[in-house]
Amino acid sequence: MTRQFIRAKRPCADGYRWYLRRQEGASNYQALLDDLVREGRVEDACWMLDQFGPTNDVLEVEHLGADALVFAGSVRCGGSADVDGVLRTGRSLSVRGGLRVGGALRVGEDLRVSGALRCDGSVRLHGDARVGGSLVVAQRLQCTGSLRVGGELDCGTSAHIGGPCTVGQDLRVTADLDCGSGIKVGGHLLGGASVHAVRGLLVAGDVDCQSHLQVGWGVHAGGHIHAGGAIRAGESLWAGETIAAGEAYGVYAGLVVPLPDWPNSARVCARERPARLLSGCWTEGHGEAP
Repeated sequence: MTRQFIRAKRPCADGYRWYLRRQEGASNYQALLDDLVREGRVEDACWMLDQFGPTNDVLEVEHLGADALVFAGSVRCGGSADVDGVLRTGRSLSVRGGLRVGGALRVGEDLRVSGALRCDGSVRLHGDARVGGSLVVAQRLQCTGSLRVGGELDCGTSAHIGGPCTVGQDLRVTADLDCGSGIKVGGHLLGGASVHAVRGLLVAGDVDCQSHLQVGWGVHAGGHIHAGGAIRAGESLWAGETIAAGEAYGVYAGLVVPLPDWPNSARVCARERPARLLSGCWTEGHGEAP
């Protein structure tokens, strides 16, 4: 990596002066990232990774403890990992123990954490993610692939999951929850704003949504389904307790189902008929879940 090559990427003046002070005609890519992080220039290291992309290098450690880490390849940790600041990988990240990140977490490909994961910043994952324990994110959560969490999922702002989302216990999101596939929750689902799933929603406990609830397929909840706004389901709605939309909002089922098929595929089942049921086929008694 030469000076001319770096200058062609138009770095900031301060960052380029730092590079010139190193007095090296050519540099190893990862060594340069390490030097930037070591001198507190983590943003410059992340910029460089954005510009030059990932490598096929693999960093294997038994335990990981660092102020910050920017690695262009994959990182494999045999035990627990604790990073006070930013943790970023160009490719995959695998941790056989628990993972704590004090800053932002960025993973270029798949994430695997056998234990719990706690991040005090935001999380952006460009692949599938598997977390064996609980996942706690203080800020925004973005996962382009599928997300599977063995324990609870607690997100301090919004969450966007591109693929299927499976959570073993409670799922709590302070702002919007958006899923490009279906959502399955082993406990309760609590959304601080709107909840949107392109496919179905299956929740063992209650569904509480402070704004609109919109699901492309059906909704099944072992407890109640309550929303501060409208409740919209492409197919059936089934609740073990009550179904209630916000004041002046309606409950809609069967939005993608032809009218002749409503008795089978647009059923609305709950302990009592929801107020303002504007679409769907109300079924007396619970009957069988859709």
